[in-house]
Amino acid sequence: MMALRAAPRHARWLARALLAPGAARAAPLAARVSALPLPGPLPALPAARFASSGPQGTEGGGPQRRVVVVRITNPLAWLRTRFYYLLIRLYFDSEFSIEEFTRGAKQAFSVVSQLLSQRKLDLLDGLVSAEVLQMLKEKISSLSENHRDALAADMDAIMYTTEGDVRIYYDDDGRKFVSILMRFWYLNGANLPDEVPGETKVFQIVFGDESTKEKRHILTANYEFQREFTEGAKPDWTITRIEHPKLLE
Repeated sequence: MMALRAAPRHARWLARALLAPGAARAAPLAARVSALPLPGPLPALPAARFASSGPQGTEGGGPQRRVVVVRITNPLAWLRTRFYYLLIRLYFDSEFSIEEFTRGAKQAFSVVSQLLSQRKLDLLDGLVSAEVLQMLKEKISSLSENHRDALAADMDAIMYTTEGDVRIYYDDDGRKFVSILMRFWYLNGANLPDEVPGETKVFQIVFGDESTKEKRHILTANYEFQREFTEGAKPDWTITRIEHPKLLE
């Protein structure tokens, strides 16, 4: 699995999700992303609640089948990330909120993944780092249509979002950076094989009865968001790492 990653020195900025020290409150991470003109409609993907689990009446009523994601959290990892959030609030941004950041990251993931699927990479300029954008241009062109379709994550199809690794670090010039890795689980109806290369199972869910059943894949993606906190730097975030395991390699 290839991690599309960029060095902090050349990062370009995504959207304002945090406050710059001593500055007015920046716009939410989702604000700039939502203003992007998505190029044409994508096939609608379902939300986490779908078809009936039994016979339905004429009004479509009846018991519903629900997809539930159960998270088992490592207590040490949970404490570590909360400690980093405390450091961010103490030394970088007193109003930092992981809940607000997660909402913006989720929308950014949905927009970027759909643009990737449609090969509208020019619209990603300024949303992802220059290095990642160049690697995406090289990789997307070689993907099959089914694999490109599987990259797209509609907002309603994102089942679960959680933060991964959080880092605070300095580069050789003394510039300060914060990066947050976000993990996403989403449903996608692309025509993928039961097994994908690399001996990794693609989980599937079938909704409906024999006459109306639909197969959806549960897919994962990892996006890393980075911001520079050096005095005078723009209070914006950029995507410096994109992973769609077994799809974008």
